[in-house]
Amino acid sequence: MKRAISTRVLGALGAGLLLLGFSVVGAGSAAAHSAPIASVPADGASIDASPGKVSITFNEELQPTFQSLTVVGPPDRNLWSKGQPVVAGNTISMEVGDLGPAGEYTVAFRVTSADGHPVSGTRTFTLTKAGTGTPGPRADAKSTGTGDEGDGGIPLWVFIAGAVVLFGGGLAFALFGGRGKAQK
Repeated sequence: MKRAISTRVLGALGAGLLLLGFSVVGAGSAAAHSAPIASVPADGASIDASPGKVSITFNEELQPTFQSLTVVGPPDRNLWSKGQPVVAGNTISMEVGDLGPAGEYTVAFRVTSADGHPVSGTRTFTLTKAGTGTPGPRADAKSTGTGDEGDGGIPLWVFIAGAVVLFGGGLAFALFGGRGKAQK
């Protein structure tokens, strides 16, 4: 009887360690999220007139929620993006209208990939001839209090704590789950 219990305990412990090993090894492939593969204007491009609209295309579908796309330009880091970003399949886009001073413009994005993870980054382009557009507010202006200013992400520690609790509960059930029941 004692040998059967110790074999069961060792088997459950081995299975738990094997599962933990697979989850650590599998974390590398799960970390691959959406990545930008193209943009209009192209990243690092020099253009002589406003494109009217900027867009970034990703390697996989995007969720249409919690997206952000801004265009910030010289010389005072003012916003040049107009309206709200639009997600269609694997592309996010936004109207920019006429641009202003010549110089480097930064397109900053934050999207939610198909697997639910937020992905953010920047692309740049250079306007070689000044336009006649009027900028919006400074990009670092204080929030308007609409509630949209948070990053919307859940901290990583919440997932780690949840995984530890679930693993510990599963291991405890595997080790002690059969106790207290009448054995035939």
